[in-house]
Amino acid sequence: MLCLTNHKNGENISKKCLPIGLKSFKKNLFFNQPLKIMPRPVTLFTGQWADLSLPDLAEKAAQMGYDGLELACWGDHFDVDKAAVSKKYCKERWEILSDNGLTSFAISSHLVGQAVCDLIDERHKAILPPDVWGEGNPEKVRKRAARKLAKTAKACRNFINEKPGRKKRDDFPAVVNGFTGSSIWHSIYAFPPTDQEYWDKGFEDFAKRFGPILQEFEKHNVNFALEVHPTEIAFDIASAERALKAVKSHKRFGFNYDPSHLGYQGVDYVKFIRTFSDRIYHAHMKDAWWGHGDGTVGVFGGHTTFADPRRQWDFRSVGRGDVDFEEIIVALNDIGYAGPLSIEWEDSRMDRFHGATESCEFVKQLDFTPNQMAFDSAFDKENQ
Repeated sequence: MLCLTNHKNGENISKKCLPIGLKSFKKNLFFNQPLKIMPRPVTLFTGQWADLSLPDLAEKAAQMGYDGLELACWGDHFDVDKAAVSKKYCKERWEILSDNGLTSFAISSHLVGQAVCDLIDERHKAILPPDVWGEGNPEKVRKRAARKLAKTAKACRNFINEKPGRKKRDDFPAVVNGFTGSSIWHSIYAFPPTDQEYWDKGFEDFAKRFGPILQEFEKHNVNFALEVHPTEIAFDIASAERALKAVKSHKRFGFNYDPSHLGYQGVDYVKFIRTFSDRIYHAHMKDAWWGHGDGTVGVFGGHTTFADPRRQWDFRSVGRGDVDFEEIIVALNDIGYAGPLSIEWEDSRMDRFHGATESCEFVKQLDFTPNQMAFDSAFDKENQ
């Protein structure tokens, strides 16, 4: 075990012990040094915590060391319909955050977004609000989901405008993270024989459905950040490039970077950052491991559940998987990303409070402020 002393505002507040096996700690930690105040805020995505009320979660997140929350649009964390019409509601959300010393940089509408382009079936009923599911007619569900996602732009703008101490319209990035769904994901393996014309129709469907949504995001000066992910219109670099082209590189369409969904597919998750350097609107810190299991389950999952020991890949608490987060931090620094590092915590084998606390500490220790001068400038005679 490796024990760290955590400092906040110059005051020793806790001592934590972490497994020496965490790769980046093992490689980069300066022993006996206090944890630093990091340049980027570390936030917690609340999607996996929707069973807790926002007041309860905010208190616990502060205790775990987080700087803010990325609010999911389900549970009681963020109500799109209320936020779209009520400044009071938005102020109440901020009061809950502020009372716990927290901030927020994004809201997330993954569940509703999934239904915009998907081939709707009975599984969607479990993730959609009643007003979107309605009678369950697939095309009507898709259209209601599109209207709700478009409304989310206004809700996000209203929320950001009510941030305490905010002075002007554009001094705070407004981001809605989410999914798109896909009408062609089921054809991921090209049999029955599938040609490019068939896939083109899927991207055309995506562009048709998301065009009006992105217009609404433009109207309210909000960015939509797709989490590139299996089952979405974009799930790797090639499909992300194709999706961006489909919407004619609309400036409101970008990405919520998440390496966990790329690594186990064999996609270069650091190259993704550099390829879309001007489209990384938000970043998830989420880990996964791959190349495990007993050889009976491959990358497609074998219809097994998470934590099944036969699985070739699984999600892990941040720092315990195979994602090289140091390379990610370097790349994010290189492209000038200054937004939050939002931990999306999933690990079926671990207590979530233990894991989320450990993950927060790991990311805060790993992140570093980019250099503001040439490393060899101290040798410049003019500075001597």
